[in-house]
Amino acid sequence: MQFQSLMNSNVLHSRRTRCFQRIVQNYLLILVLLVVGTSSAHAQLLNYADSGRPEAPGLELLQEEPHDLIYFTGKSGGGWVKTRLLDLPRREIPAAPSGSLKFSIVGVEQQEFVAKWTDIENIDFWEKRLERETAERIKAGDFVGAYPFLSVLIRDYPARPGLRKLRTEFLWRDAGRRAKSREFGASLAMLEELRRYAPEYETKTVLTAIGALTDKLMEQLVNDGKLELGQQLLARLEKEYSGLSLSSITKWNARFLSMAEDKRGQALAALEAKNFRDARKFSRESIFLKPEIEGGTELVRKIDQIYPLVNVGVLQTATVLDPTRLDNWAARRAGRLLYRVLFEMQGAGPEGGEYEFIFGDTEQSPDRQRFSMFLEPERLPEPLNQVDGFYLADVLADRVKAQSPTYFSPWAAAIQAIGLDGPKRIDCILRRPNVLPSALIQVTVDGSWFGGEPGSPTGDYRRDVVEGDVVRYVLKGEPRTELQPREIVEIRTESAADGVSKLLQGEVDVLDQLFPADAVRLSRNRKVRVVNYPLPSVHMLVPCSEHEYLADKTFRRALVYGTNREDILNGELLESLEVPGCRVLSGPFPAGLEDNDPLGYAYDQSIAPRNYEPRLAKLLMTMTMKQMESEASRKKEKPPELKPIRLAYPPENLSRIACEAIRSQWQLLGLEIELVELPIGRAFPDPGTADIAYVSAAVWEPIIDARRVLGPEGMAGSTDQLVGLGLRRLEESKNWRDARDRLLDLHAIAHHELPVLPLWQLVDSYAYSRELLGVGSDIVSLYQNAEKWRLSK
Repeated sequence: MQFQSLMNSNVLHSRRTRCFQRIVQNYLLILVLLVVGTSSAHAQLLNYADSGRPEAPGLELLQEEPHDLIYFTGKSGGGWVKTRLLDLPRREIPAAPSGSLKFSIVGVEQQEFVAKWTDIENIDFWEKRLERETAERIKAGDFVGAYPFLSVLIRDYPARPGLRKLRTEFLWRDAGRRAKSREFGASLAMLEELRRYAPEYETKTVLTAIGALTDKLMEQLVNDGKLELGQQLLARLEKEYSGLSLSSITKWNARFLSMAEDKRGQALAALEAKNFRDARKFSRESIFLKPEIEGGTELVRKIDQIYPLVNVGVLQTATVLDPTRLDNWAARRAGRLLYRVLFEMQGAGPEGGEYEFIFGDTEQSPDRQRFSMFLEPERLPEPLNQVDGFYLADVLADRVKAQSPTYFSPWAAAIQAIGLDGPKRIDCILRRPNVLPSALIQVTVDGSWFGGEPGSPTGDYRRDVVEGDVVRYVLKGEPRTELQPREIVEIRTESAADGVSKLLQGEVDVLDQLFPADAVRLSRNRKVRVVNYPLPSVHMLVPCSEHEYLADKTFRRALVYGTNREDILNGELLESLEVPGCRVLSGPFPAGLEDNDPLGYAYDQSIAPRNYEPRLAKLLMTMTMKQMESEASRKKEKPPELKPIRLAYPPENLSRIACEAIRSQWQLLGLEIELVELPIGRAFPDPGTADIAYVSAAVWEPIIDARRVLGPEGMAGSTDQLVGLGLRRLEESKNWRDARDRLLDLHAIAHHELPVLPLWQLVDSYAYSRELLGVGSDIVSLYQNAEKWRLSK
């Protein structure tokens, strides 16, 4: 091998003795030998050799630094060397080379070498080697192996003259391989990429293959029941292949039309039999399959006029029906459909909630110590017009009596006397000024108020039949309007994403609760309206057992420090999307949707949520264990065992995802966590079935809800003296300033004592088809205006 170093100024002559060649070669072997370990056999690859050819590295070639290979003639001594990319015109060997070639050997820094062109047999250029590897692998059907070489060529050598052919061959042949493996979707993607990249390549053959593939793919989608995806594919094909006579377009347009006509026929038969439920279902399925089917839209409208029915997609069906429930979304939603509440929350104002007295109007004296109710039966529909002041006064009085089943301690503490001024006026005299007495008397009004059975509904609807995940609520009496829904049907969806799919397919008209990320995406759809509820939900973990460690506030603090709430909220629940109003909390009250929001009147913004500090969490856990061991030793008892923690959650995917993430993080602390999914419709575990519960609570009126969350009879069941003192001082507030100051104090107490573990607040939202009118845009409960709903004609 004849080449020399240019480090020295001495010029070595071309004619060398064999002895001197060996000296140079040995010197270079010591200087430039590099060892590269392969991942499997640990083979050694050299950057230089005095004979033979370099070993083929396979895919590991791409792990090496780009280089050229120079092969030397046998006459000059033979061998080869790896060089850095040579600076040659057009990266080719000159037609008639003369003189010498300078080069740098890979691995030899700050050293340059020279060899005569007459001593060089060949140069294997890097890009040509990549092309050769790509072509050989494509020919052998190794598309997985060819892809990385092709990617490097596309990235680094996009102007190479042979690249277009390589790329088209790869796309065409790989598409064929995937089609044989029944990977129709992937094969179609390859062919469409080929058509975009090289439209001139076998145009007729490629279009024929695309037609055959789309036909198979459509058949697969329809057989799997994925009609929405099939229609989306067909619509795209019609748009992108207009005028190209793609065989599958004609076939599947006819097929969908035939399916739609079958459904329309079933709808007409059901309508004739007065089976309005099936008629509605089949008519909607018909226009879903073929929106432009003749008479399809008219048939849907006709059925909706004869028997208006609204399907509502829900994450949980209700088993308990109570519109005043704090912790159960489903009970609160469905309860409003069946029952009216004495004072119904309509929204939020600058000073707490805005309430409607369902029997008339109210008035509060300037000193806030007299609260008057005026009944207006002449303006009320049946049966609300049957209640008089005498009966209502008795109901209010019962809530003051400790032995009464309806006793409510905050109301008893607030009221001094109840007086009547005729059958239409009730005066409540308060012990001290009260800022929001209407919040104290959110009483469910049932049929017993009107001489009916206790628990019988007073709203427009009654619960009819439950069929698996479907619950039907049927209009009780005559409709208020011609188009008032005769039925509202709740359909439980497997997940929030499943609900979105059903809404887009027309299977449901409304979704009562959206995953925050789904709400952002769905808001871009023109056929759907997405609206935020005006009041956020507060999510927390509530201890609910006699677990000795959870009873210790230091241990509870460790759990908070050991929970990366910011990561779970933003990464798992919001999917890295910006959703204003969603945030981590430091206490059990809502923080409002923006700065200085009146909704956050109970939240102390100066108290920052605890950060995620797992090391501190471990330290606090150790401290708790040591304290318990010390206490047990002092009492000469056995220290309590740290038993597995049972974490309960409602059976819907938002809570499930959050609790799975919490479990993973607590397991990193060395804790054993068992997840407990509650039965459908339940939001809080039965005693003895769990140790801590994930709760999404409607803490919309903290001035009254504070006791419902933190009090001894509330969710937390707290007997902490500081919490109790804070609650009593709150209920003694004489004005809004006092109430707000004492709520901020209670926030600080809850932050320190941790009767509940605060997580985050979420801005909840609902979505509905734009064909459904009268839903409203500022409602605190989905069915707040249900009697006004109507399907557009």
